[in-house]
Amino acid sequence: MALPPQTNEAFLREVDEQVRLDNVARFWKRWGRALVAALIAVLVALGGYLWWQNNREAAAGVEGEQMSLALDDLASGAANKAERELAKLNTSSTPGYKAGARLALAASKLSKGDAKGAGADYAAIAADTSIARPYRDLALVLHVAEMFDTLAPQDVVNQLKPLAVKGNAFFGSAGEMTAIAYLEMNKRAEAGAMFAALASDEGVPDSIRSRSVQLAGVLGVDVKPARAQSGTGK
Repeated sequence: MALPPQTNEAFLREVDEQVRLDNVARFWKRWGRALVAALIAVLVALGGYLWWQNNREAAAGVEGEQMSLALDDLASGAANKAERELAKLNTSSTPGYKAGARLALAASKLSKGDAKGAGADYAAIAADTSIARPYRDLALVLHVAEMFDTLAPQDVVNQLKPLAVKGNAFFGSAGEMTAIAYLEMNKRAEAGAMFAALASDEGVPDSIRSRSVQLAGVLGVDVKPARAQSGTGK
């Protein structure tokens, strides 16, 4: 028996929405590693800024020069050379240099393909209460981003809960990973609410906000997107 026109239209719309959600899941599984790599590049740069901000008065010192050279070497692919300098800073008595060195050493492992080792290092930094909160939060986002495929979706949500809130410096990255985890658990309402919050936040990077507007709409949440920003990056 043929479906009434209204029922048929609703059915097709539901199928279309599910296809788009499935496409998001497939996209993440296929390109998640590349997206994580891009995320790490941005966050490592942010980590460098946080290090500079917290230690600008000492930036002209020997350790400041060592850190600058090590980060340059790491960015240029000279991981072994960078690690030798970073190892010296890993025992620094200045908290900012030590935290920055640990983050950079983990990134160096990742550049060599040691994702498991890097993920463990990020987790250790995130759990170290002797380290300033910005570095710990950065390490937590990096840990979850790198281990996303191996973590249970609920673990992703639980770990990122303190960061996936408006006003947090890492809301964009933490919120998007949280929303994707909700989708994997088929919690459409929670995912839609998170995407809507991301879409309406001017502090969220343009790329994340654009995706969030579309996905919130697919999930039935109408949002008024925030005004586009230039130079956003967290």
